[in-house]
Amino acid sequence: MEEELNPHKYDSWNSMAANMGYVFWALGVLIAIGYFVKLQATSGNKNKYDFINKHEIKFLWIAAIMIVIGLCFFFNSSIDKFSAVLFFVRAFLTIAVGLVVALILQNLLKFYYPFFIEKRLKVLRYKPRISPKTGKPMKLLSEEEEDAYLDEGMQAEENVFSVDYDVWKDEESGFIQIEKYAGHLHAIQCPECNYQTFKVVKEEITKTPTATEEGEIIKHYLCGYCGYKAKKVVVLRQQSKQEETAAA
Repeated sequence: MEEELNPHKYDSWNSMAANMGYVFWALGVLIAIGYFVKLQATSGNKNKYDFINKHEIKFLWIAAIMIVIGLCFFFNSSIDKFSAVLFFVRAFLTIAVGLVVALILQNLLKFYYPFFIEKRLKVLRYKPRISPKTGKPMKLLSEEEEDAYLDEGMQAEENVFSVDYDVWKDEESGFIQIEKYAGHLHAIQCPECNYQTFKVVKEEITKTPTATEEGEIIKHYLCGYCGYKAKKVVVLRQQSKQEETAAA
């Protein structure tokens, strides 16, 4: 009877919960917008590549959490009666719905979104660089051509696939620009589950390359989603005499 005489008893709570929902939704949107504004303000394709690779999923996940919290508040902005039982039922439903939505968003960011990111990263990585000397597009050198501009340490890093270097050359002025990228640290598409979660977890050199013979390395892959494992044998190029002398 008391509740019938006070139909607007919980209006203050409902209004506050709805407003908190809007606030968290706004925070989520602002975080996402702020990230993309910062990305657009980042100069240079390599800097954009590194920024996306390091920050994009993290910032989108934080934005998603804000939106989920806002959803939980909004879910509880229409209370018209209250009891201990209803409190526990609402709390359970709020937590359950929040966790389910958060899990769905996490899976989307972890297993589906990397496909989209990889496409954008490839465009940024291989988009022709502009020479600061002539203002003209530079040429991306092949693996064989770039060795002339990489020191022994850089070549050794490439040999064991820990780092990959791109060498851009302005053929008119001779200007060289070297960019460093992670090698096996990047996940690729798993042949079993098709998610972008297949990654090198271990490398072992079974045969060291010399000046006369090629070497051999075994790369051990593991899928972070389905647990699929695989091995791949990769041939290492022959060492130059200069490299072999340094190694000795």
